[in-house]
Amino acid sequence: MLTLGVLADTHILDHSKQLHPQILPTFAAAGVDAILHAGDICIPAVLERLEGVAPVHAVRGNRDWFGLDHLPLSRTLRFEELTLGLTHGHGNFFRYLKDKLRYFVFGPRSFNYFMRQAITCLPETVDVVVFGHNHAPMNRHLNGKLIFNPGSAHRQVVDLPPTVGLLRIDGSQAEGEIIRLNP
Repeated sequence: MLTLGVLADTHILDHSKQLHPQILPTFAAAGVDAILHAGDICIPAVLERLEGVAPVHAVRGNRDWFGLDHLPLSRTLRFEELTLGLTHGHGNFFRYLKDKLRYFVFGPRSFNYFMRQAITCLPETVDVVVFGHNHAPMNRHLNGKLIFNPGSAHRQVVDLPPTVGLLRIDGSQAEGEIIRLNP
């Protein structure tokens, strides 16, 4: 069985000064084999810190400009018998503006909309969809796929707590867990 640490929307130096102090110990205690970062990293030092725990696979979010512009918008990874799609989920600039409007009107919990947007960024053949962008955790199975958003790993402006996730993969099975961090 593989265990993957999953986080998104760390927003270091953008919304937060440093990584939440529980992230690295949580991933280390879980014995993660790799870490997935679903974008809005903001500074390369975040990835360097995470690499101290396990190899990191990351994608670029809408706030990842300087020093992170080499990251892909999405990537497909293979773990055991599963294909995992990793994306921030914001798509192109016009879709990002549409997302922002929807976020301000309906809030981060307009789950189905953000989930559909993330899925369209990835090939249909993926077994697991991992995304970020709306800062709201999601862990659900839909049409044979695990749809997983670890939420935001920094202190929230809205009423959602900071969270990260773990994905456990055993052959062709994947299960997710959302871990609430102290505010």
